[in-house]
Amino acid sequence: MMTVSSEYVEVTDRLEDILELYESHHWTDGLPIVPPTVERVEAMIAATGRAGPDVVAVLAPGHGAATIEKIAINAVMAGCRPEYMPVLVAAVDALADPAFNLQGVQVTTNPVAPLLIVNGPARQTLGFNAGYGCFGPGHRANATVGRAVRLILINIGSAIPGEGDMAVAGHPGKYTFCVAEHEEESPWEPLHVERGLSRESNAVTLVGISGFINTLQATVAALADAATFSGSNDYRFGGCSLFALNPAQARRLAEAGLSKRELKQRIYERCHKRVRDFERQWLEPRADELTLDDPDSLVPLARSADELMVIVAGATGAGNHSLVLPSFGNSRPVTRAFTLPR
Repeated sequence: MMTVSSEYVEVTDRLEDILELYESHHWTDGLPIVPPTVERVEAMIAATGRAGPDVVAVLAPGHGAATIEKIAINAVMAGCRPEYMPVLVAAVDALADPAFNLQGVQVTTNPVAPLLIVNGPARQTLGFNAGYGCFGPGHRANATVGRAVRLILINIGSAIPGEGDMAVAGHPGKYTFCVAEHEEESPWEPLHVERGLSRESNAVTLVGISGFINTLQATVAALADAATFSGSNDYRFGGCSLFALNPAQARRLAEAGLSKRELKQRIYERCHKRVRDFERQWLEPRADELTLDDPDSLVPLARSADELMVIVAGATGAGNHSLVLPSFGNSRPVTRAFTLPR
């Protein structure tokens, strides 16, 4: 017997039949799923210490109630281990924060996907990858927690591609998009500390990301150049571009005397463009903060330097590659702390 939403249905034991059932109802991301049997779902629920009917959040655009049980069902389908549930519950709570603007993220024609950034000791306890290939395949925690969020957005939030999810093209992060920060190799305070938590806390931060650009140089000029394309949503709304620096390049910047705050300020200063570089109508969402009638007036990439985000991620000493990740712009990062069972 297998759970479907909050009900139970009888199906054969053949995996092919189970997959056909889920695909026919648009309950998957197109990849095979782990059948959410009663036993598997109950193990997930037990790992939270909460009751199955407890509502964590209501998710746009379908306004579905993300209960502990429904989160557990999608976690099983994604291939999560039960011990990942605290991360997933915190992420779902963050999704519904008004600052994140889930309605906009879900229904936009932009390719945006929520990126999960995991911080704190739980990174190592649970096996999240912050090193080689951390934005790619190979680690179950990253892959399945990110995938579970996508399944939740489909099955609870009703964001089916072409129906609730209107992204024109999308991007691979809509399958799974989860990374840990390489805190041990960072010369600066980690993201969750910068956002007001203690270093010993565990946290997940969600940010709406539209794609990413690899840069071989991580100088201020190179990072700014990678972020400053005039079609970026960050210019249209004043966004929260993310800069994921590899440890060696982050260390060189720190050795040059740059704190994280100073690095963000310098990038911010180099990312201004003129109003003449854009169609005036395209900048209308920022009309209250820009002088649109002056073609030489400057348009900053973000509302302030503090809105830019910097993390350290990737392998140590493995090559000069850092990433610039443009944001959806019309969304703000949200951080949630979580605790693991003792």
